[in-house]
Amino acid sequence: MSDVVLQAESYGSLLFAPEVPCIVVQWHAFANSQQFRSLMDDSLDAFADQAQLHWPLGWLMDARQMSAITPADQIWLETDWNPRAYAAGLRHIGIANAENIFGRIATQVYIANTVAQSHYTLDAVSLPTLDDAKDWVRDALQ
Repeated sequence: MSDVVLQAESYGSLLFAPEVPCIVVQWHAFANSQQFRSLMDDSLDAFADQAQLHWPLGWLMDARQMSAITPADQIWLETDWNPRAYAAGLRHIGIANAENIFGRIATQVYIANTVAQSHYTLDAVSLPTLDDAKDWVRDALQ
């Protein structure tokens, strides 16, 4: 079953993967802070919409083409986006590994910051391929 495109921008897309089921944030290129936060926020809106139809629902970041995430955006993820994601019912975040070192470092920092939190519990892991990440999210939802 193919992923359904919910939103497409030059720097990234939002997809729905019905076979998992999960929302997929797929990065295509560097996103400035406004673009990054906007697509991440839109992914939470999509999560809430799809969760009404498909529950449990997962969330996945396809970081294969992702570049760096600024320190300010890392803090925003940790202190703003993650708590809202948790409040929306998100518990498992699968990440398909970035192909470049900047994206890999960004996702490693995100995962370390996320799992270290005590006021919300999000299980975040990075996996070598998109298919591996989808399989992990599917298994985590069961």
